[in-house]
Amino acid sequence: MKYKEIRELTDEELAKKLEEGRAELFNLRFQMATSQLDNTARVTNVKRDIARVQTEMRARQIAAEKAQN
Repeated sequence: MKYKEIRELTDEELAKKLEEGRAELFNLRFQMATSQLDNTARVTNVKRDIARVQTEMRARQIAAEKAQN
């Protein structure tokens, strides 16, 4: 998922994407441990997507705090 696409999501959608990403990462790690994972690069991609979502969530939090002051 591109960062531009992430910026267009609402806060609720971001939280949902984060939850889905963490669940997918858990499943991928489980598959890797049992030697069932074919595409190991998918783990890296999911980690990056999670980081992008967290970055956008934090940026929105900082913007909200500045708006209050």
